[in-house]
Amino acid sequence: VQLQASGGGLVQGGDSLRLSCAASGMAFSRYSMGWFRQAPGKAREFVAAFKWSDSSTHYTNSVKGRFTISRDNAKNTWYLQMNSLKPEDTAVYYCAAGARIITSTVSNDRAYDYWGQGTLVTVSS
Repeated sequence: VQLQASGGGLVQGGDSLRLSCAASGMAFSRYSMGWFRQAPGKAREFVAAFKWSDSSTHYTNSVKGRFTISRDNAKNTWYLQMNSLKPEDTAVYYCAAGARIITSTVSNDRAYDYWGQGTLVTVSS
């Protein structure tokens, strides 16, 4: 199984970015997917998740209304659309896939089985 994250970059506050996570070697449609991020000097934190069992989406409070997680089964790719970016969104963003994610574990990084390599998002003020 491989997850390849891409789409990061340097943007100004208020701009948008779309991160992608391409998956291979897995039954894509039967995996839940999460995005996590880690800012310099901080612990990794949950950002968003898509739970495959009921197609529900979940977001941390700080990104609700600004970020949208989605997937394209035909392309085996998940996305994180990030709008109205803020400097505090600056971090390395990681995608992760899990086969047994339930609602109570969507934000728990230890519940995910596979991880991408991370893509850096830098938002300037």
